[in-house]
Amino acid sequence: QVQLVESGGGLVQAGGSLTLSCTASGSIFSNNGMGWYRQAPGKSRELVARVISGSTNYADSVKGRFTISMDNAKNTVYLLMNSLKPEDTAVYYCNGRLQTRQRVGIFGDYWGQGTQVTVSS
Repeated sequence: QVQLVESGGGLVQAGGSLTLSCTASGSIFSNNGMGWYRQAPGKSRELVARVISGSTNYADSVKGRFTISMDNAKNTVYLLMNSLKPEDTAVYYCNGRLQTRQRVGIFGDYWGQGTQVTVSS
């Protein structure tokens, strides 16, 4: 079993900052990358930022404002969010592309339960 647990969401005023963190635990054999997605009310889930196989990708809407970092040894990913805007309001989900000890050789996508980020204007 694998669990991803997020923390750090909350309410912030426009222009403020928040840092999200997510740690994957359980029967992890290896980690190919982790990232953050978000889903606003009435919208589809979208990529925010991710680190996969050493490469970093950001959504255009967050470039220059958000920074993703990962601690491979701890299976932990962080998202530093600066200059937050009301349109950043969403539930943020952590994703891990992981191999478990039970399924070595197969990477699967695992998700956290989500953390709410609300940016007031």
